[in-house]
Order: sequence, then C-alpha cells, then structure tokens
Amino acid sequence: MTTGFDEPVTESTSDEDVYALDRKTVADILYAVEVEDRDKLIELMDPLHAADIADLLEQISPNERIHLIRLYDKEFDGDILSELDEAVREEIIDVLRPDVLAEAVRDMESDDVVDLLEDLEEPQQEAILDALEDSERIAAEQALSYPESSAGRLMQREVVMAPEHWTVGQAIDFMRANDDLPEQFYHVVLVDPRLKPVAQVMLGKLMAARREVPLHDIAEEEFHTIPVDQDEEDVAYAFNQYHLISSPVVDGDGRLVGVITIDDAMVVLDEEYEEDMLHLAGVSNESSLSDSVAATSKRRLPWLAVNLCTAICASLVISQFEAAIDQLVALAILMPIVASMGGNAGTQSLTVAVRALATRDLTGSNVLRVIRRELMVGMLNGLCFAIVLGTVGMMWFDSAMLGVVIGAALVVNMIIAGFIGTVVPVVLDRLGADPALASGTFVTTTTDVMGFFLFLGLASVVLL
Repeated sequence: MTTGFDEPVTESTSDEDVYALDRKTVADILYAVEVEDRDKLIELMDPLHAADIADLLEQISPNERIHLIRLYDKEFDGDILSELDEAVREEIIDVLRPDVLAEAVRDMESDDVVDLLEDLEEPQQEAILDALEDSERIAAEQALSYPESSAGRLMQREVVMAPEHWTVGQAIDFMRANDDLPEQFYHVVLVDPRLKPVAQVMLGKLMAARREVPLHDIAEEEFHTIPVDQDEEDVAYAFNQYHLISSPVVDGDGRLVGVITIDDAMVVLDEEYEEDMLHLAGVSNESSLSDSVAATSKRRLPWLAVNLCTAICASLVISQFEAAIDQLVALAILMPIVASMGGNAGTQSLTVAVRALATRDLTGSNVLRVIRRELMVGMLNGLCFAIVLGTVGMMWFDSAMLGVVIGAALVVNMIIAGFIGTVVPVVLDRLGADPALASGTFVTTTTDVMGFFLFLGLASVVLL
C-alpha cells in the first residue's frame, strides 16, 4: 500500500489552504496506516476535527480507507459519520465492527442519527437502530415517520424547556442538576402547562440576569415556532430571513416536540445551493468525487443525451441555410459567435433568476420588472459587442453589410437570451418543476437555434 504523496511537502500560506488538510499530516497518517502503527495514527488523528477526518476519508483510496478504519477502530467517533459523504459513509458502516458502530452512534445527537438513517439501506438502518437504547430507537423511528425533507426529520428531540412562570434562578438550578442536557443549545424554551411553547430565552440573557427575575421578562421579542411537517427549505428560509439561532418545533396540536438549530438550517441552505449549481450543469445532486466511474457515467448520460438532441435541433436549422453557407464561407466562420454569446448571456440571466427564486427574491410582484431589466441589459450588452463584432467582421471579410448583419443578429439574440433566461425558470417554478434542473436545456437550445436562424436568415436576405 502506497501513500501517493511523493512530492516534496511545503508549508502553504495561501488563504485558500487555511482550513485545508495539511499534506504532511495526511502523508504521515497514511504512512502510519501502511506500517500499522496504531499509536502514531491515534496521535495524528486526535487533534483533527470530525469534519477534517471525514475529508481525509473521502480523499484517500477505498483500500487505504478500509485499512485506516480497521486500525483506528474504537477511536472512531460518531460525529465523523455525520460529516461524511453518503457513498463513503455506507462503505465505512460496513467496515466498522458492530460494537464500534454502536458506540459511535450512541454519541450522536438525535437529529444526526436521523440524518444518518434516512440515507442508508434497510439492513444498515437496522444495524444502527439495534445499536440505540430503546428510548432513542423509538425517537429515531418516530422521526423517520415524518415526511422526508420535513422539519420533523431535521429537528433534534433534546430540548431544554422550562415552565413560563419560573425565575432565572430556578432555570439555572434545573440545568445544573440535570445530567442529560444537549451538548449544544442556545435557548431555554418556555412552555405552558399543555407543553405549548410561548417564548424562549437566550442563554446569554439568562446568565446575565439576577436569580429572582422571571423568565418571561427576559424572553426574546421575536418568537417563531415551526410546524413539524413544514418543508425543510421553508425552515431554512425562515432561519435566513429572520436571523434565527434556534426555533421550537411543534406538532399538529401546537405542543413542543423538538428544536431546530442554525447549524442544521445552514446545512439545508448549503445543500440547496449545491443542488442548484449541479443541476444548472446537468449533473445529479447525488454525484460526488467518491463515486465509481460506472455510477458517475450513468448519472451523466441522460443529460448528455438531451444535449445531443438539442445540438441536432441546432444543426437542422443550419442545414436549412446550406446553400447560403456554400456561397459565403464567412457565415460558417462567424455563426458560432452569435450562438455562443447568446448562450452565455442566457446562462447569466438564468443563474441570477434561479438563485433569486431559491431565496424568494423573485416573486409575482416584481417578475415583470426583472424581465424588463434583463431585456435592457441584453440590448445594451448586445449593442456594445455588436459594434466590436461588426467592425471585426467588416475588416476581416471586407464587407460592411456582413458587419451590420452579424451585429444585428447578435443584438437580437442577446435580448432573446435575457428574456428566455429569466422567463423559463419562472414558468417552470410555477409549474412545480425544478427550475435549476430543466432551465439550462431550454435556454441553451433557444439561444443556439435563434442565433443560427437570425444570423443565417438575415445574411440570406441581405447579402445573397
């Protein structure tokens, strides 16, 4: 087994590498695995954060990963599992010994356990559930009964709550006497006798107030509860929109069942952003660097097939002007420029529109204004590049009318690109389709076809 780190190791001071894994540390870890030096491995791994260990496991080869996990053994922490990519996580669960897996899972928060379970196949789910205490297993199974991608799946059941009539001193005494508090929490939730949340107190205010102060006197003015069946995208939006740190989750009767914290909400926002970026490129959001060649190829083939069909459509348009191209070779040289510029302009408008839809900044009340703006931007940019490209075309082929034709085609195609790039994602969103997933195909096809048609059509009328 080789480490694959033959290059000289140098210290990097680049800002981009501040939080990256140190190459020397990685090389030392892999060498410790190769020589089966468990003590050295533990010494090197101990200072690393769970997220960094997860990055390490994702970056090394499957064979190195298996050897590392078996040597690391009982030191394996449950937090590492929650940080891992889905495909790698399944592989590691199969490698971990049952007792090590059980201990790792018991250390995880309830929301992390649910997040782990919902991505696994049934046999692996059973292995995790069997490792839990009875009460924890019941809680996990109840969370899995909630709709996928809902607040019930996202929340953690460990909540610090207090009766609304308590004082600061009573709350502090309760927390000091309780050995079962969550590892990390930000608020004490105030509840009425029916366990319905009525307010929450931030820990900072709680610790700064005098013991005799009633909790409701220092409760936050802004208070939001989240229905247990609310979509996680809406939950993340609420956290981002109202700058929440944590928020109670309530069932259909308004009773407290859990809490969602900002770290979980930010994970959802990050996943949505990543999904949009991958979809805009026609790549499945399930893709990762650890996927096999076959799996990666299988996910990309459908979109490449769609792209082939759109390219054929553009070629059919070109074929209608075969005689014109035969008479004026310059058309064949210049026509890709018009289509390419339109495609880039359309992708710019599309990216802005998709992101604005995701953040709910693009709504029915401002969509017409945004469309008008994109039309004006397309026209202005088109005019700027039309002057440049028209001049180039005129000087290159010694034809003033050719410069006018390509300039006019470019302006119109840039306007169309701005319009299509904004309207298509809005329409798809209204129809319930994912605008990031489907918009790119429509936009690039339209700009390619219109670019070729406008340029070759104008040239046929004006120049021939």
